[in-house]
Amino acid sequence: MESYEKILVLNNEFEAGMLEEVLTDRKIPHGIVTSDDTALGGIMEMEFGWGYVEAPERYKSEIMKIFTEITKP
Repeated sequence: MESYEKILVLNNEFEAGMLEEVLTDRKIPHGIVTSDDTALGGIMEMEFGWGYVEAPERYKSEIMKIFTEITKP
């Protein structure tokens, strides 16, 4: 199994949902990791963003391109 690395930081759940749908459709291995911390009252989310996408490094440029396309105004 390939090792996963942090690819990009997500700002909110909406971005995460859209990106996850596209990556799943294209069969790109990935994981969405949230910074949710109910014990600390959301302080981690304020510091590190909503969460991040992790995936094998060889998919980094493709994921970045997809993210740019789905988040551009």
